[in-house]
Amino acid sequence: MFMKFTSSFLLGASVLALAMPAAVAAKPSRTHIAAAAAKPEIGAFGFDVAGMDRSVTPGTDWVKFVNGTYIDKLEIPADKSNYGMFTKLRDLSQERTRSIIESSATAAMTAPKGSEAQKVGDWYASFMDEAAIDAKGAAPVKPALDAIAAIKDKAGLAAFIGDASRSGIDTPIGVGVQPDLKNPNVMAAYVGQGGLGLPDRDYYLDDKNPKFAEVRAKYVPFIAQMLTLGGISDAAAKAQAVYDLEKQIATAHWSQVEQRQVEKLYNPVAASGIAAAYPGLDWGPLLSAAGLSAQKELIVANPSAIVGAAKLIDSVPLDTWKAYLQFHTLTAAAPYLSKAFVDANFAFTGTVLSGQPQIQPRWKRAVDNTSAALGEAVGKLYVAKYFPPAAKAKADELVKNIIGAMDNRLANLTWMDPATKVQARAKLAAFTPKIGYPDKWRDYSALDVVRGDALGNAMRSARYEYQRQLDKVGKPIDRSEWGMTPMTVNAYANPLWNEIVFPAAILQPPFFDPNADPAVNYGGIGMVIGHEISHHFDDQGRKFDKEGKLADWWTPEDVKRFTALTDKVVKQYAAYEPLKGTHVNGELTLGENMADLAGITIAYDAYQRSLHGKKPPVLGGFTSDQRFFLGATQVWRQKYRDAALLRGLTTDPHTPGHYRPYVVRNIDAWYAAFGAKPGEANYLAPADRVKVW
Repeated sequence: MFMKFTSSFLLGASVLALAMPAAVAAKPSRTHIAAAAAKPEIGAFGFDVAGMDRSVTPGTDWVKFVNGTYIDKLEIPADKSNYGMFTKLRDLSQERTRSIIESSATAAMTAPKGSEAQKVGDWYASFMDEAAIDAKGAAPVKPALDAIAAIKDKAGLAAFIGDASRSGIDTPIGVGVQPDLKNPNVMAAYVGQGGLGLPDRDYYLDDKNPKFAEVRAKYVPFIAQMLTLGGISDAAAKAQAVYDLEKQIATAHWSQVEQRQVEKLYNPVAASGIAAAYPGLDWGPLLSAAGLSAQKELIVANPSAIVGAAKLIDSVPLDTWKAYLQFHTLTAAAPYLSKAFVDANFAFTGTVLSGQPQIQPRWKRAVDNTSAALGEAVGKLYVAKYFPPAAKAKADELVKNIIGAMDNRLANLTWMDPATKVQARAKLAAFTPKIGYPDKWRDYSALDVVRGDALGNAMRSARYEYQRQLDKVGKPIDRSEWGMTPMTVNAYANPLWNEIVFPAAILQPPFFDPNADPAVNYGGIGMVIGHEISHHFDDQGRKFDKEGKLADWWTPEDVKRFTALTDKVVKQYAAYEPLKGTHVNGELTLGENMADLAGITIAYDAYQRSLHGKKPPVLGGFTSDQRFFLGATQVWRQKYRDAALLRGLTTDPHTPGHYRPYVVRNIDAWYAAFGAKPGEANYLAPADRVKVW
């Protein structure tokens, strides 16, 4: 996409959920959390009892017991790869955002040139004008294709690769800007791996899984189809050459598990010595085109992958590289081109890779693209309409309660050295919680949006964002910035800034409803808050100190005892088989699984503390403890298409949503609440229950 850096090395914050496309449109009239509704939005106390399946016992299959009837009746919409409670809420946000953007599109006709209203409105209107886009065919992308065709030597190839990072075109070597891992108060330039058209190296290299073979068989014809649409001659032969090149790139790529080891991503090299360290590539033109020629140092994230890519740039014929770059340019541009490009691109990336039968309506794609380009301009309007101060205050209170529960857990750990516990609690006390929306909004004055130029807007947006990040290199960081928009239904933890972030849109049912039973809220949003807090102490987050610096502040004995516990988490989750023949990757998902385990543990503690010794009433036949666990499980009512599930199991550091509630098997209070007993499938003996925090 022309919307962001596509190289996979860029360091990402740990988030609640990834790669969960929006679901079918929810009704825009749904009551917002600040509205004074007399009753909870869901059920009698915030939980959908009708969605349960009481033909099974909680210990036989906890998820089926809580969510079975809902899932049995659930049909995934044709324009979705998965669907459930989580995605329904995303649709609500999408509907609300649409109303805001469409109002801007109307206002843009008379808005002053350069105003946010003009930019938001013209971006959306340009994307929505399918007739005008179809009339242009491949013309908008032709200048980029011609530039590739004009490359005469390896220096020109290197320059194009460097410039591609500015436009968000994926190549084997990408550059980007992130906080310096060992000096997080300044921003640094990173170099890392990229360049694959398939989701992961395993799609090329795993010969045992027949599903990967099926994808590969359809990928080469897709490459040929895109080249043909772009007017490239001899497309079939070039498509095979492009695939063969990508397979070679994949051979050198780091695996998903390797990329999680954050300390291995920090490999500084002097700019003057990078050519000697990574020979085969003319680094001067690449760095110059990427705007990095003045940098004295670069941080290489995946050294062996860069070595491999540089060798390929030196050894593979220039014509093959040209075909490769033309293909990746076309796929990046496809969403903004004519229907022929859109349909061909979706048939592979949507249907083959994710199992999605139909593409989303154009307005949904327009909303998502506008939000990606001008997210805080749209978010400013979203917050004003849907997230009043009272909602922010309630969320602040919840976060403080959960942090207090985590501090109590840290204080009473038996496996951590006393001196380390002091530092851990100091790190927790230094947290910056961000709730709802930024304190200051992003300035889009440098972004030029032209009505009627969909692809040009996307390219300018990518280059604007690249330059915005590039301008930060070597300068103090602005910790007030956000990595998500207010209308995003998600949350994240950023260890580099020691912060936890909860956008406005996630603070709604089923996660949080001010009219719901507190037990359900603590199980829903409370677990989410605890999840994000604990990421700062998981197998990777623990490697950062309270300043966000990559540092070794645990004793060797702490690490040894901690690893013994995390090994149990890896083994427990690796036993799950969501898709026949494909298990959860326990190492890849370790951090998220630990966060779920900590999140539900901390949220339960916080709920108990909030009662101040009082005994809550029984509601709907359920005790307060039962309602807590029901609320925590309800949010993960999710169903997937097989292709999407395979992709997630291969690339996503999260366990699939419908398996995440099994975390309760480790919680003693769950056994007391629901009576799971030996011999039942979900029962774990006390000695086998993993307790980290």
